[in-house]
Amino acid sequence: MVFLGDGEFDGVNLQETIEDYGWKYVFRTGININIFWEDYELSCGDLAFHLKPGEWIGIPDVLFTNEKYGLVMLICWWREGCEKPIYLVTNMDSVEDAYAYYSKRFRIETFFSDQKSRGFNIHKSHLSDPKRLSRLLIAACLAYIWIVYLGVLCMRDGWNKIIHRKNRCDLSLFQLGLRLLDHFLNEGLPIHVAFQIPH
Repeated sequence: MVFLGDGEFDGVNLQETIEDYGWKYVFRTGININIFWEDYELSCGDLAFHLKPGEWIGIPDVLFTNEKYGLVMLICWWREGCEKPIYLVTNMDSVEDAYAYYSKRFRIETFFSDQKSRGFNIHKSHLSDPKRLSRLLIAACLAYIWIVYLGVLCMRDGWNKIIHRKNRCDLSLFQLGLRLLDHFLNEGLPIHVAFQIPH
């Protein structure tokens, strides 16, 4: 199991919990985070002074933050075409493996935005209790699947030409599904539900 996350997930407590489960993780971290390596105290940003676009550096056996959590690996990676490098913290042994896994995180960015600002706004729930939050996430994920189903229905049955553009479609299935649901509700049309749990 590999846990991927952006800078909101780089806390020491979460890293420790994931380590206790025996999982691997790769998290983005901040330029100002302090690290301790051998006899040096550095900030993540200090690593970028030695890099050019297209280069990376991985430092194993780092103590992370002023809490000195670790040993972990810190990676500074300056991708071609990017204005500045990114910083990753991981419990993996290979820089290439860590970066390959972290690169997959961007494939799910649309899901995050659909769950948050472009869709269900779950980030505004203000829930802090883990059980309540997990229930909300389960409900939001089931709703997400249903809305995507409506998006597929929209494309299959030609509703997209009614609720969007006639000549082309540049919306995700989720956004189409939301618009179709809104259209059904506004027009008093029957809403298609196709949720079945196999026995």
